[in-house]
Order: sequence, then structure tokens, then C-alpha cells
Amino acid sequence: FYFGSVAHYRLLARHPRVVVDLGEHYVRQSFHTRTRIVGPNGVQDLVVQIQRRSGEKMSMHTVGLSHAETWPQQHLHAIRTAYGQSPWFEHFYPDIEELLLTRHERLADLDLATLRLGLRWLGLRTEVEVSETYVEVGSRESEVRSQDEVEIDSRLTTNDYRTALHPKRPIPPELQVGPYPQVFADRHGFQPGLSVIDLVCNCGPEAVGYLVG
Repeated sequence: FYFGSVAHYRLLARHPRVVVDLGEHYVRQSFHTRTRIVGPNGVQDLVVQIQRRSGEKMSMHTVGLSHAETWPQQHLHAIRTAYGQSPWFEHFYPDIEELLLTRHERLADLDLATLRLGLRWLGLRTEVEVSETYVEVGSRESEVRSQDEVEIDSRLTTNDYRTALHPKRPIPPELQVGPYPQVFADRHGFQPGLSVIDLVCNCGPEAVGYLVG
């Protein structure tokens, strides 16, 4: 995922180790290429531009980023507009700017960089392993849960969370986070399922408490 949602990080906070499957097929209009923020005009999706290959299925590790557009600068402008008045913006924005102005060639490299940055912000010690070949459910690589962990959702398999979260589907109740303070709550009410950027800019060191509470 790209600057994953608070629901993604709630899931990560529950596991000591996860495997990121870069052998899975790229899915259009998924969190692979987008993150969701809320600004003065409401909820907004920030979408990464990729190099498209018409009609061809692509594994995640083969998806290239497009540098023909200025989407990194557009994302930075949107983030400044949305969170410039948030209490912790000045603390976290330099990390965001450095990451987005670094040229990544693959979508997977960008997504992994944002994943690890979010873990660092939150102080989570989840171990992240990467597989560039498809991980079969039930294989050694997919056995990432402790024996005493509870099922996240009855719709999911024991270990496979690859399709657990999608921008067009409701967030599973067990992964919902909040409410927590948001800059524009007076205009738009509390908005769930937003980027980890929203959580840390608004809550700072208290952010992780909303994930594990």
C-alpha cells in the first residue's frame, strides 16, 4: 500500500512479522496506488501514476512508476493544504517530502518505503519480509500469525490479508480506528479509514495508542 491507512497499521500492530507479497497481481484502483486524506473540501484520494501496459496482468514487483507527471509535487501540495495546521505537521512533513522527492523506479519500492516510514513513525517493531514470488496461502512464508491470535474477520483466510482492505469496500469492524482529532472535523465530521499521515499529523506520539487501544 501507498502511505497505508490507519486500518492497515492496526493490522500490522497485531503481528510481529508480516510477508509482503510482490508476486501477487497488481490490482487497479486499490491501495497499491492511492492513499486517502481529508482537507478543507473533504476526503481526497492521492493517486500514484504508473507505467501502464494495456491488457496485460502485472505482478506487483514489475509495475513501474511514471515520471511523466508531477504527481509527487501534487501530493505534497495536497498534504500541506490538508495538514499544514495540524499539531504535528512540522515534525512529520520533512520525512514525507524527502520520500516523495526521492525517485523510485518501481511502485513496490515506493510502497515499501512508505510502509517502513509509517512503522518508524508509530514505533512499531513489526518485522517486514518481502517475497517477489507469489505466496501460496498455507505456505511457510504466509504463516505469520501467533497461535493465540484471533481471526480478524470471518471472510478472510487464516493468514491471508491481501484483499482485506480496498478503497471501495467497508473497513472490517475489527480494523476500524477512532475517532481521534482531525483538523477539519468541524466541517466534515470524523472521517475513518484515512492515511497514516492523517493519524500522525493529528495525534503525534499518541497515534499508536489509537491502533492498539
